[in-house]
Amino acid sequence: MAHLHRAGMSPSKIDLLDAWVPTQPWFEGPPRSEGADDEGLRSVAAFRFDDPAGEVGVETIIVATADGLQLQVPLTYRDAPLPGADAHLVGTTEHSVLGTRWVYDGTADPVWAAALATAVLTGGTQAEAWFEVDGERQVREPNSTVVGSGSPGTPVPDVDRLTVDQVEGRTVVTGAAVRIVVARVLGRHDAGALASTGGHTGDHGVEVLTGTWTGHDQPETLAVVLTA
Repeated sequence: MAHLHRAGMSPSKIDLLDAWVPTQPWFEGPPRSEGADDEGLRSVAAFRFDDPAGEVGVETIIVATADGLQLQVPLTYRDAPLPGADAHLVGTTEHSVLGTRWVYDGTADPVWAAALATAVLTGGTQAEAWFEVDGERQVREPNSTVVGSGSPGTPVPDVDRLTVDQVEGRTVVTGAAVRIVVARVLGRHDAGALASTGGHTGDHGVEVLTGTWTGHDQPETLAVVLTA
């Protein structure tokens, strides 16, 4: 379960993404006119996974560009810098409860990679998000549902020593014993295309993360996980 806080963030998540996403090689969208605040990104949906250690926030936000293209942006939230990940820092923000948070591109964070691989390979889903209100848990109604195609009890390989590559609207994350391919530009890549991007052969197992969200009722392929 993901414990959320009724708190403010400055800058906000969407402000951080509005500055960072257009600088990424997978970004597609219309050029933004100077001073045109209504041409920025719009948050469409979000889902979270649990960090078993309870230290790192793991969230994926789906945003829409001004012309309606939807992009997938995995993020992690940390209370200190992630060593060796300066190139993947989205920015820092002040959280009114937790203090300074370092926000990273999730695809470069081993905690995100392990959480996603676990959900996909074991047939898991997103974490239930909740607030504490007057000492009681209040579950937040989700605006998206994701599910992995794997089976409960499937062993999950260690996810470490990550390398990250960008391939035409997709991000390929390679670990010691697992490869994850993330669809950045949604609606273009089915599971077969993502697996092919990850170098799938008959020697690899492939499982898929699919999702639906408000206004998007047909399951969308979000990522694939390849194992040896």
